[in-house]
Amino acid sequence: MNLDFSPEDIAFRDAVRAFIASEYPPELRARQKAGEHPGREDYLSWHRALAKAGWIAPGWPVEYGGPGLTPTQKHLLANELAAADTIRLPPFGISMVGPVIYTFGTAEQKARFLPPTLSGDIWWCQGYSEPGAGSDLASLTTRAVRDGDHYVVNGQKTWTTLAQYADWGFFLVRTDPDAKAQEGISFLLIDMKSPGVTVRPIITLDGAHEVNEVWLEDVRVPVENRIYEENKGWTCAKFLLAHERTNIAGVAASKNALNKLRAVAEAEGLADDPVYQRKLADLEIDLLALEYTELRTLARESAGKGPGPESSLLKIKGTEVQQRLTELMVEAVGAYALPDARAIRSGNLGPVGPVWAGRAAPTYFNMRKTSIFGGSNEIQRNIIAKMVLGL
Repeated sequence: MNLDFSPEDIAFRDAVRAFIASEYPPELRARQKAGEHPGREDYLSWHRALAKAGWIAPGWPVEYGGPGLTPTQKHLLANELAAADTIRLPPFGISMVGPVIYTFGTAEQKARFLPPTLSGDIWWCQGYSEPGAGSDLASLTTRAVRDGDHYVVNGQKTWTTLAQYADWGFFLVRTDPDAKAQEGISFLLIDMKSPGVTVRPIITLDGAHEVNEVWLEDVRVPVENRIYEENKGWTCAKFLLAHERTNIAGVAASKNALNKLRAVAEAEGLADDPVYQRKLADLEIDLLALEYTELRTLARESAGKGPGPESSLLKIKGTEVQQRLTELMVEAVGAYALPDARAIRSGNLGPVGPVWAGRAAPTYFNMRKTSIFGGSNEIQRNIIAKMVLGL
């Protein structure tokens, strides 16, 4: 793996910087600075700008609309987007279901779903977790019963991120209740406007409406919307989760967050605190090691190999780094973080103190989830023990 930047790479990096400077929506930047949560149109405006530039799906094969970037260019693109503090786009279409469709879908499914996924004309959500099936995903109970050329789907999904905006969802459903847990599961694409689909909000501890519960009551789904074979959806699920876990690592975003944290620590007078500086140094070392592991994963993908068990390592260390960043930010902000946390619960107190204190506590609360979603970190350690160590 060659990490030297070629003249072509440097030119690409400079082109990305110039693009962000000229095309990132100024109204979105203003809302970010005000601490507002992005809405549907905020996400879509940036998605469409990246799509127009050809950079929305850096990991997709060229034949399906990918830009044909090298691993180094993918790395540079992610780093420049993070360094410019652009919003992270939802991964469900580009990073998750898109690769499933172009890998396992029929020619008709690829033609129908891939172009609008690239353009942003389809907003996707993920229907995996259930109230009784999270990390133990194979125990899901949502049923899909074949009725002619349709499936009739009944069940409940939970923690469905941004489903309130979604046009379509990809769902794991049980089509053979008598088969072993991982067998008898199918992968369905469901129109979220179908009769019988109900989306109900879940307000998280940071006060945001980010996740939802989704109820499916006698929802009729055409069989042509099934990806891959009936009862073979677990194959698609494992493939998708490997891509999701790689994306969860968030190395570029964590590098940007670390730079912000250093600036806050300096402003709070912690630059000469040896204990705090040691914590920052330990975190930076772990993040650098994680970055090299991510680059090896990108190199593997560029050689035509999908993410392997190393995606579990990326997920574990990436989420641990993210959580430590928020912990150190709360530590740096100190007592200024507390009023904001109380404001979320009561609505009576606004943020006080420096501007950087405003989102310290809400972000800390929100990031508690990262070690759970995409398969808990305990599950990832089991995967590594089995697939890497052979235990």
